[in-house]
Amino acid sequence: MKKGSDLLVEALENEGVDRIFGVPGEENLDVVESLRTSGIKLILTRHEQAAAFMAATHGRLTGKPGVCIATLGPGALNFSTGAAYAHLGAMPMILITGQKAIMTAKQARFQIVDVVASMKPLTKMTRQIVSVASIPSVVRDAFRVAMEERPGPVHLELPEDVAAEEIADASVIPVHPLERPVAQATALDRAAAMILAAKHPLVMIGAAGNRPRLVEELSSFVRRTRLPFFNTQMGKGAVTGGSNLYMGTAALSERDYVHQAVDKADLIIAIGHDTIEKPPFLMKSAGGSKVIHIGYQSANVEQVYHPDAEVIGDIGATVTGLADRLEGKLEADPSMLALRQTILARINDRAEEDRFPVTPQRIVHDIRQVMPEDGIVCLDNGMYKIWFARNYRTHVANTLLLDNALATMGAGLPSAMMAAMLYPERRVMAVCGDGGFMMNSQEMETAVRLGLNLVVVILNDNAYGMIRWKQSVDNFPDFGMTFGNPDFVRYAQAYGAKGSRVASVEDLVPTLEAAFTGGGVHLVEIPIDYSENTRVLVEELRNRSPDIQLA
Repeated sequence: MKKGSDLLVEALENEGVDRIFGVPGEENLDVVESLRTSGIKLILTRHEQAAAFMAATHGRLTGKPGVCIATLGPGALNFSTGAAYAHLGAMPMILITGQKAIMTAKQARFQIVDVVASMKPLTKMTRQIVSVASIPSVVRDAFRVAMEERPGPVHLELPEDVAAEEIADASVIPVHPLERPVAQATALDRAAAMILAAKHPLVMIGAAGNRPRLVEELSSFVRRTRLPFFNTQMGKGAVTGGSNLYMGTAALSERDYVHQAVDKADLIIAIGHDTIEKPPFLMKSAGGSKVIHIGYQSANVEQVYHPDAEVIGDIGATVTGLADRLEGKLEADPSMLALRQTILARINDRAEEDRFPVTPQRIVHDIRQVMPEDGIVCLDNGMYKIWFARNYRTHVANTLLLDNALATMGAGLPSAMMAAMLYPERRVMAVCGDGGFMMNSQEMETAVRLGLNLVVVILNDNAYGMIRWKQSVDNFPDFGMTFGNPDFVRYAQAYGAKGSRVASVEDLVPTLEAAFTGGGVHLVEIPIDYSENTRVLVEELRNRSPDIQLA
């Protein structure tokens, strides 16, 4: 005989799960006991939101769902932001929550919330498990749905009486590989003909092009076709190597320097563009560049994105098929490559400026100096995200993790913790604003307890800086966005971590280097000067065009 919780854990092990993140409650105690005697490690976090962010990042980096667990009611509802983070960001994950017994009601309605209903708009699928016998099939289906394109979160609710119920004969369902449909040859031929006919074709790599399994195919496509490319924020790092075909990252929607290339292009090949991202460029209804959409699924037609042709199927197979049709037939576009030098030079402007507090450009420049090619930088959300998207060059896939979909604050530290667990041999850094860091700063204790090697950079401006900047740009008075902060060095030390404060721009690289070489969890506080936001992102870009739209 085995309990429902035993069968659940066996089914998770069958899927290759080796760790679960969360904050269990009394309704999960049977599952906790089953985990105790399993090969799955329970990683206790200090808030359910952080557990969900960690599970989502596991899915993002590995392509296999991360798993998190919480109790009913308040614990389950604390998963909501993490579920939305994974849903909008296309990260496969499994959320497991407890519930009161469904066969009896000895505690009446105490703590009971309809979590299944609340999760419906935030997940790909949400189900309550109502019988022990159904557990193997429900878990297998959950993992399949989470991993299928477009990937995302799946929620399972396990009532405590179902978890405790015994069953005599039940076994898990074997796992088989997922095969993805491929594009029709006629669609590939049509796309190849459009590319060959274009004078200035330009590739854009979006969020759905940045899957771990696509790295080799996309990198090979760029090498074989020699087409210049740019990427969206969440497409950043999809191609390996310091290619001389890289034109930049679309951190804004228009008028930035990379949009000089977008404006010049007569055809944009949008690989994996997911319109859940803030638009990387704005399509015109007439007279603009033509667009080919290459994706796992048909394009979402939007006011600013309405492709002229589509190639639907597995992206890896599609770009390989296109490369087969295009290789050796395309001439390098010298005007685009010349424009590339201008774009990158403007983006690198003032990258070594020595004023203090430190400018965003200098911070990005110096962090790039201390991070090896395979080092992973995980961004929280704030004004600095735009600067990292524009200025930080990636050479290895999935080494700059940012969120341009839900764009939630509070995810930077948990996502970096997950990266440090998956890749303990690589340098991992979380970059957070003071506002975002304090939303999940309690996870410093979790990081220390797990013995992670992790550097946490806090960019301190004593404000919700991005909203304060937008307030100023929109000509509102400066009001309501500033706050005080703790002594971050002592705050880190209180958790058993190390802490440092950068006191001059010359100290930045040595302090970061020492934090990495010293090992363990090390917080580094850096005062930041955000006056460059207005000088560059408003005044300088407005001088290029008086009708700039900030986005």
